[in-house]
Amino acid sequence: MDQANLKFTKTHEWVGVEGELATVGITDFAVNQLTDLVYIDLPAVGSTCEAGKVFGEVESVKAVSDLYSPVSGEIAEVNESLVDDQSPLSDDPFGTGWITKIKMSNPAELEQFMNAEDYQKFCESEAH
Repeated sequence: MDQANLKFTKTHEWVGVEGELATVGITDFAVNQLTDLVYIDLPAVGSTCEAGKVFGEVESVKAVSDLYSPVSGEIAEVNESLVDDQSPLSDDPFGTGWITKIKMSNPAELEQFMNAEDYQKFCESEAH
């Protein structure tokens, strides 16, 4: 995924859109905050999710963090390989580390999110 074309949330999820399908992952900033990841709980394919609501969680050696769905819709696909190996979340968060694909029911929800430049500024303000 080209980060320049992604949307970013204040809870550090990223969204890439192809048609009505939104690919969702967590950013490198989030992974760096969590450090060593040990577990991920993925949503079930076919389940529905609501924008701003928890759809899974990621666990590190120091914390458990909720994953928030940036958009409403139906879970179309999940990255099952992450269950056994969370390293793609750290090694390639915008590529092989994607978490889920959601068939959006309301694409207008995307308009509230930050572009890459604004997200970078947001992360800089969070780090201070």
